[in-house]
Amino acid sequence: MAVKIGKPAPAFTLKGSDGKEHSLADYLGKTVVLYFYPKDDTPGCTKEACGFRDFQPNFKKLKAVVLGVSTDGLTSHGDFIKKFKLPFVLLSNPNASVMRKYGAFGEKMQFGRTIMGTIRSTVVVGPDGKVSKHWKKVAKADEHPAKVLEFLRS
Repeated sequence: MAVKIGKPAPAFTLKGSDGKEHSLADYLGKTVVLYFYPKDDTPGCTKEACGFRDFQPNFKKLKAVVLGVSTDGLTSHGDFIKKFKLPFVLLSNPNASVMRKYGAFGEKMQFGRTIMGTIRSTVVVGPDGKVSKHWKKVAKADEHPAKVLEFLRS
């Protein structure tokens, strides 16, 4: 299933860093920024997460919920949140099933080799549950949160 703008976002239920299960249906009526990233506490992922952290008041004003998703486990997520004071939930998808539905897991180039792994990407799901924006590949993790905010403001 491919993510398409204007179409319903793929349903999911994943465990969150807050100890609760989170389903996309829980957020109906709100804008959801679902960002997919490779690994907790690595340089690019930390810059991206801290960007979303720093813009959190702006996202809240726009009634947008930020959720990070990676294959890391809940303990790793908890440590990452604590270390960088992240004010949003990180979801654990160890088998990458949800990431595959969103096009965030598959073949990618790393150090000149083709590997299977997480593709840094972001999907904005509107209050109606439909995809309103999809960044299929995020090139500059540190600049990306500002671009998401800019999109939500437009």
